[in-house]
Amino acid sequence: MTKKDFLWKIAYLAIAGGMFMIDQATKAWAVRRLRFGDGMSVISGFLNFTYAQNTGIAFSMLDDGSNGGRWGLSIVAIVAGALVLYFFWRTPRSDDRILGALALLLAGIAGNVTDRLRLGFVVDFIDVQFGSWHYPTFNVADAAICVGAGLLILDMFLNKRRTAAAESDRQSKIQNPKSANVS
Repeated sequence: MTKKDFLWKIAYLAIAGGMFMIDQATKAWAVRRLRFGDGMSVISGFLNFTYAQNTGIAFSMLDDGSNGGRWGLSIVAIVAGALVLYFFWRTPRSDDRILGALALLLAGIAGNVTDRLRLGFVVDFIDVQFGSWHYPTFNVADAAICVGAGLLILDMFLNKRRTAAAESDRQSKIQNPKSANVS
């Protein structure tokens, strides 16, 4: 890895660190300003800030209320974070979308595992609804994880298309070698 590539990766990690700090700052604000279960309307009928304590994973799944869940989920998250970091360092600098996605995943994992280890639960407070539709309460770390995962999925589909197009081009050159030399 060149020094320039290394510095670019450090820049991505700085972005992850910034996202982590935003997550922790917004959660600290929610703990100070919001009461459990009470909502603060931000955009009437669409966006509220509602304090919630999530002892499970996304959308309170696996919420068994036990302390064992706290440690088990923390260990799983730490292992996931280590894997993300491993893939981050192995990803070439030219794969910006993947590096950005992995940085967001890392920030989100770190934000939620910090809450879980420090508090025993994850602070959620962003509450979105539209008419009768209501999205589960979440936080900045959850949003970072979802955007990071979405970017990875997008890259997977875009990469699949590029690979298919390259293979099709290669096949046409094999079948018609004279047209491959016309340039």
